Amino acid sequence: MSRLVITEITEIRAMFREVQRQQVTGVVRGTAFIGALLLAWISLRPFIDLGNQDLKDLSTGNETLTYLAFGSMALLMVALAMRDSGPALATLLSPGFMLLGAWIVVSVVLSLDPATSIRRFALTACVVTVAAVMMLLPKSQSELVRWLSTAALLLLAICYLGILLAPNLSIHLATDVQEPHLAGDWRGSFGHKNVAAAMMAMLLFLGIYIIKSGARGAGGAIIALASLFLLNAEGKSSISLFLTVLALTSLTSVVRSFWLRAVMLLAPLLLLNLLSVGTVMSESLADIARLLPIDTSFTGRTDIWTFAIQALQSRLPTGYGFSAFWGSSSIQDLPQGMEWAEYASHSHNGYLDTALAMGLPGLALLIAVLVIAPLRNFHAADRGCNGGPLAMLLLQLWLFGLYLSSMESFFLDRADPIWFTFLIAVFGLHYLARFRMKDSGAAAIAPLARRRATSPRNRMAAVSSPPLVPM
Repeated sequence: MSRLVITEITEIRAMFREVQRQQVTGVVRGTAFIGALLLAWISLRPFIDLGNQDLKDLSTGNETLTYLAFGSMALLMVALAMRDSGPALATLLSPGFMLLGAWIVVSVVLSLDPATSIRRFALTACVVTVAAVMMLLPKSQSELVRWLSTAALLLLAICYLGILLAPNLSIHLATDVQEPHLAGDWRGSFGHKNVAAAMMAMLLFLGIYIIKSGARGAGGAIIALASLFLLNAEGKSSISLFLTVLALTSLTSVVRSFWLRAVMLLAPLLLLNLLSVGTVMSESLADIARLLPIDTSFTGRTDIWTFAIQALQSRLPTGYGFSAFWGSSSIQDLPQGMEWAEYASHSHNGYLDTALAMGLPGLALLIAVLVIAPLRNFHAADRGCNGGPLAMLLLQLWLFGLYLSSMESFFLDRADPIWFTFLIAVFGLHYLARFRMKDSGAAAIAPLARRRATSPRNRMAAVSSPPLVPM
């Protein structure tokens, strides 16, 4: 009898030690999640002085620290996820992800500027790893909501503090070396008002999700602050895309067929590209665009699209190499009047830049993995009764990113904040199609513990249960 009591006491002590360890691990998980978001959203080089005459590429600077930060974050987050989410990580070894990754490696090997490609690929790989693990860290949706709320409010606080305390570094000025005509537009901690506007639109989707999840105060504050910032950033494209995405995704509750959903959500993407990049390839499309109440030069983008398409003609099978066209030695011997291309960092179209980097095969793989697969994953999650506010949030972030890539370029762009947020949506939809996240921490575990926990050992196992349950 005494031996049984001693055994019970030992197991109870072990259970309490496990609970304490789980509490410490929970703090580490939350800190890593919020820290990774802020690292990508704010970067290690916020509030850039755009009046600096030596400034060429906003993505350069503090590169060594950025590599170390994302490399360390990737190792930490994979270690945290491995304990409970090994099966979820294993699903990433899918044919689509593997083929795209393999072709990216090929594009690095065949690059016309190998040093640049290797360096940029290393950072991109770390960023993708961090994004792939993000949705595996929360143990429940309640944790996810708290962490997202904290990160979003911190980002907004930093942006508004910049406007108040350092307006010369947070608002576009007439003294900016590039695009002085943007004077007065807010950009916060970001390097350009277009990035700031896109991020604020993404925060609006986050705010809606947070309100639907019950945190009305935090969600309302995020929506109010992000809306005001978006208006002052003069982000007309982001506002239009936000409203379009909000309207289209709301129709998914009515449109249940996968093919009808594909037409409804992807037809606008095709039209956006046909009426933008397509206008420099087809005079008929250009004539149609002229009939529309829009700027047919797309604020000067047609010149850069023409230049990029002409450059692509000679490298259709392989492209110029991973991130090895803009800002690299691939651009040389420019004709008179085209000197601006030396300082351009992208073509303002993610699909065109992907073809420039990895050729048409790379573009086809990217479309398969980042355009087609996420929609199939959302449909699978919805059919498996795993839809709800979280799936809708991820769908909206993903679709907004796809549409935005018709006017901006962030695909595979290292630690770009829009790219990072878009990746979280892509991987999140991948997991939701295969696993079910618990709704809340204790409430989700307690009923399981009452039915099965006949001993302290079973109760300890229930405490450390994984965040995702196979569907």
